[in-house]
Amino acid sequence: MIFDLIKSRRSVFPAQYIDKPIAKTDIEKILEAANWAPNHRKTEPWRFKVIQGESKEKLGLFLSLKYMETEERPKEMKVKKLIDNPKKAAAIIAICMQRDPKESVPEWEEVAATAMAVQNMWLCCTEMGIGSYWSSPGLIKYMDEFFEMNEGEKCLGFFYMGYYEGELPEVTRRPIEDKVVWAD
Repeated sequence: MIFDLIKSRRSVFPAQYIDKPIAKTDIEKILEAANWAPNHRKTEPWRFKVIQGESKEKLGLFLSLKYMETEERPKEMKVKKLIDNPKKAAAIIAICMQRDPKESVPEWEEVAATAMAVQNMWLCCTEMGIGSYWSSPGLIKYMDEFFEMNEGEKCLGFFYMGYYEGELPEVTRRPIEDKVVWAD
């Protein structure tokens, strides 16, 4: 049931991943799920760049060097995490949004549509037993120096993916009644 799947979705971080590859056909299925996200005026703004193999190490190196270059007081622990996290993932998908050149809808609607595409990916990963996590470090604003990007395209973060072992913790939410106002 979809409601159970939604409730079982979790952030599973790179430190939790085991060394097991994700089949290309599974990544393609996850991306196909993204492609069915709702969007306004059929702009389909989501764009993805799949990072695997040596490209993961290159991404980690790029992020760590860019962090040291731009941060006044870089923290050694953060540098290490920026290098290590991509290597721990079976695959990373750069989440990008391509702005409609006609600007037929507000930019926030294109960002929202891209986020819905990522939610579809996340739910698909959950169903497939693949852990995933959306990271959106401030360094994403420099990704045009790492990837070739089209005019109007911007990176919104990284979708880390990997298999994991063990049970994920239960999560609770405050009651929905605390967050809803009914207007009759």
